[in-house]
Amino acid sequence: MTREKRFYISEVKEQLERFKTITIVTHLNPDADTIGTGLGLFNLLSKDRKKRVEIVNASNMLPNYLDFLPSFEKIKHTMDFEKSLVITCDCGSTNRLGFDLEDREILNIDHHESNEPYGTVNVVIPEYASASQVAYGLFKALYSIGVESATCFYAALLSDTRYFTTNSVDQRVFEVAKELVDIGVNPAEVACHFTQRRSLSSLRILERALSHLELCCEGKMARLMVTQDDIIATGARMPDMEGIVDYARSLATVEIGLFAMELKDGIRISLRSKTVDVSKVAAFFGGGGHKVAAGFIVKQTNLQETIDTILKKIEELGILNEA
Repeated sequence: MTREKRFYISEVKEQLERFKTITIVTHLNPDADTIGTGLGLFNLLSKDRKKRVEIVNASNMLPNYLDFLPSFEKIKHTMDFEKSLVITCDCGSTNRLGFDLEDREILNIDHHESNEPYGTVNVVIPEYASASQVAYGLFKALYSIGVESATCFYAALLSDTRYFTTNSVDQRVFEVAKELVDIGVNPAEVACHFTQRRSLSSLRILERALSHLELCCEGKMARLMVTQDDIIATGARMPDMEGIVDYARSLATVEIGLFAMELKDGIRISLRSKTVDVSKVAAFFGGGGHKVAAGFIVKQTNLQETIDTILKKIEELGILNEA
């Protein structure tokens, strides 16, 4: 059985045919996968003149470096359609969407193993590298993919594989990338937007985070953190802190990298590992993610106490022994 046959193609087709209005929802504190997947679907479905389509995100701030994606300016912060089909992108739980979706029909498109099957139809493929890979595999069976959508899907795939370097990269990923390039995606242009458009505040907050670097667990763990004062002093926005946790994981002896951000309403934790399952830690604290990339938010406000609590839980779970 091919991977494509695992998709609920007939169910999704029937679902789309029943609705004239569609709301595409991307998750809070959006990254390139949720935005790229959402915009890929928006550009695709908007070509159907029988349908009205909107794309929304509840966060006040969007990553500016993604403004090159077709229809980026169409992303709204409020839902205007009341009885539309809701398509969620790259989101494991409705809690991360920021909208009340009770009693709404939902098409759930994701690749997180921790995904809660909250949709009417759930197309969740954990072994895929990005939500965009799931969306592309599903919708290419239903529509002709144009270059606008292909560019969005490719950008999402590039980002979630960290430029094709994560352990989720396999032959299928490169096959999808080739198909998208064949459609007309310019890989050099997309890569330029990802690697050569950093804000000054992103470098300043990175400097602050690195200044707090500490090793623990006999050098198998590294933690970075930024305080509210650091964020205010550097003028950093949430998108500026994307990828900082990878610096902790990049150290030679380190198996798990932890990045803690002190926010007004709690502390946001990002975990990355080389091989061990950090999703177990995230799940304990009410979060989610993948085996080597997970996260959660802790409501308590003491930064050091929070980090100490997480380190204790990692030791209790014994996941460093898996390395």
